[in-house]
Amino acid sequence: MTIQSQPYIVNATSKDVLAFLSDAKNLFHLLPQDKITDWSADEKMCSFKVQGGFTIRLIEDGNNGENELYLKSGEGTPFAFKLTVFLNDKESKTVGHIHFDGEVNLFLKMMVEKPLTALFDYMSKQLVAYYA
Repeated sequence: MTIQSQPYIVNATSKDVLAFLSDAKNLFHLLPQDKITDWSADEKMCSFKVQGGFTIRLIEDGNNGENELYLKSGEGTPFAFKLTVFLNDKESKTVGHIHFDGEVNLFLKMMVEKPLTALFDYMSKQLVAYYA
């Protein structure tokens, strides 16, 4: 299953946005605080519990040094997935989007597709707001 967030425009360079997102501790600022608990993080990994009771672990899986950040699911996450954050400079701003690729069966897809789409759009809006 693949999901792509709505595109967003951030008032910062892609280099600055990539540096911010490359520190997993900063992802806290992008998540809906009323829907997560048990947050923990270091520079390369974060973990949190979402409404519904399951734990998500995100691990940085590298970047291309310029405009892509790669994250993957960690141990104990209900299904395997990869996230790619695409960032492109446009003048002094960054245009980007989040791309999700998950290994989910049809039943699970029906349950998670809409909430994940909403989450990635929310995270995008929070990133824009962070640099406003």
